Amino acid sequence: MTHWGAGYVTDVSYIPGYYVEQSPVHMVAAARLVGVASDLPDDDDPVHYLELGCGLGIVALTLAASNPGWRITGIDFNPAHIATARALARQAGIANAAFIEADLASLPESRAADAIPEADFVSLHGLWCWVSPTVQAGIVRLLRDKVRAGGVVHISYNALPGWQGRLGMQRLVHAAGLAQPGRSDRRVAAGFEALRALHAGGARHLTGDAQLEALLRGLTDLSGAYLAHEFMNACWAPAFHADVAAALSEAKLEWIGSGSLLENFPELTLTAAQREVYDRIDDPLYRELVKDLCLARSLRHDLFARGAARLGGMDRNAALYEIVLLATVAADEFRYEIAMAEGKAALQREFYGAVMAALAAGPRSAGELLALPETEPRRDNPAELLGILVGTGQAVPVLRPEAPPAPTAAALNHILAEAFGTLAQRGPTLALASSRLGAGLPANAVDLFVHARVQLGEDDGGLDAWTAVLGGGLEPAAKDQLRQLLARTFNRRLPIFRAAGVL
Repeated sequence: MTHWGAGYVTDVSYIPGYYVEQSPVHMVAAARLVGVASDLPDDDDPVHYLELGCGLGIVALTLAASNPGWRITGIDFNPAHIATARALARQAGIANAAFIEADLASLPESRAADAIPEADFVSLHGLWCWVSPTVQAGIVRLLRDKVRAGGVVHISYNALPGWQGRLGMQRLVHAAGLAQPGRSDRRVAAGFEALRALHAGGARHLTGDAQLEALLRGLTDLSGAYLAHEFMNACWAPAFHADVAAALSEAKLEWIGSGSLLENFPELTLTAAQREVYDRIDDPLYRELVKDLCLARSLRHDLFARGAARLGGMDRNAALYEIVLLATVAADEFRYEIAMAEGKAALQREFYGAVMAALAAGPRSAGELLALPETEPRRDNPAELLGILVGTGQAVPVLRPEAPPAPTAAALNHILAEAFGTLAQRGPTLALASSRLGAGLPANAVDLFVHARVQLGEDDGGLDAWTAVLGGGLEPAAKDQLRQLLARTFNRRLPIFRAAGVL
């Protein structure tokens, strides 16, 4: 009998994770950056957010807890994922999130689809390149039926040609894993054992690829569940950007830009010689192919709109000035150097130092930041300010600057800290739900742990006790490092938590 998973990994749950590109407030900021009109929702707007392939529901739940007036729908093929998401929603008292177990190949024509309202924002993280063409066709039909006019869709996927040097690697890991009995996480471990052995033997097509070498070096930091879902799906297939755009055009969706903000700046991502070729091209999809051939980009975060309304230069700037930003790093930890195609670029210290000093006092709009005396010479370039701050992860956009904490956000944050605020948690970043941000504040396991302890009324006088609880079993040197990390989190991250309204 054929297994119901039809080649998709179902015996191991996907890892929890929060990705800033999936939040509507980030989508709006990115859309405005590339000159497409997109509205920030008002509190009384009937917003509907739809996530396809929601996994354990972490993103959907974070957005639901941060925006109690929104309606959130998460859909996943795996009943274990849906059961977990529903249980977390019940525990946190989240009533505005619904989770549907469904096969996306047949969902669009089902009765269950009738109950799904039109969506203002949709996200698919990683799903597209892990499912069969039949499921992809179902996704397109659902998007055709459910994305409202003016709606924005985020889709991330393993991209070509960035993955071309590792196609053989994935096939080897998959084949070697299938030859072993047991669960998918154990199978993928066997697959990587075979890969390491062949790599050490100098296999021609397993050496010389920088990203493959980096993957092998970082394997100990990646969980078996992540590796199983990444490499053991039978239909795993990276895609060219133009092919994804062609497929989604059947749903009347137009590609507008990248959710990874820095990738929208050719002057940062391409060399002068590459830009000469790029600038001669008018067709946007052809331009992206040129960019993909130049960048070490194996994962794309693409944004599509259904009915993109283009903004002129002045209107785009006006829309960007309205975006409120919150710093996610302390002012004295700001990184004044960013990687570029032709090396590293130094950010102007007077300009960004003034910006970070202002943000240390709390959220500020881009317009307010560019009205500072030190920023006056670049007042007409809010795109650079937004792109650098948000694109480097040193700031996030804010939806409601004055909003108090929502009870559901506090409840979810406590639950996530209990579940994932441990050193055993590996993988992507999680988040603290924030009604002020209207999204999650990216947070690692130590952030979650310290946040929970402070919420319980503890202070940094308990650092030794915290180290004992969180670092039980560590060697003395590792415990000392953990204590320093806990102290830094307490001293540096708590002001950011307060500014984000999660404390």
